[in-house]
Amino acid sequence: MSVYHLQKVLYDINRDPQMQNAYRQNTELFLERYVLTDEEREALTKPDIGLLYVLGVNGQILMHFAAYHQIEWDDYLQRMRDGIVEHGPVRAGVYAMTGNGQSFTDAVPANSD
Repeated sequence: MSVYHLQKVLYDINRDPQMQNAYRQNTELFLERYVLTDEEREALTKPDIGLLYVLGVNGQILMHFAAYHQIEWDDYLQRMRDGIVEHGPVRAGVYAMTGNGQSFTDAVPANSD
């Protein structure tokens, strides 16, 4: 629905042990209290770190959610990279990808391997 609602879910899970317990016990029921799209619900249920990143979740919030799921740092970073490959450019939020894939610096060409 919006990056705000999606990040609110993660904020609640990251900060509140009661919310963590509710999320862990019945994820679908827990997510009913939030205004989310089916895609967002699926990303939160799996959890799909790459898709959450592409949907625009702030990296600080997402990092704690990944740690909650015992995802190691290097794997967390790779899942974000894989999310762009699988789901396309970041759609919203501060990491939204603009410029049609063109680099804004001379340092690293866009789309280079």
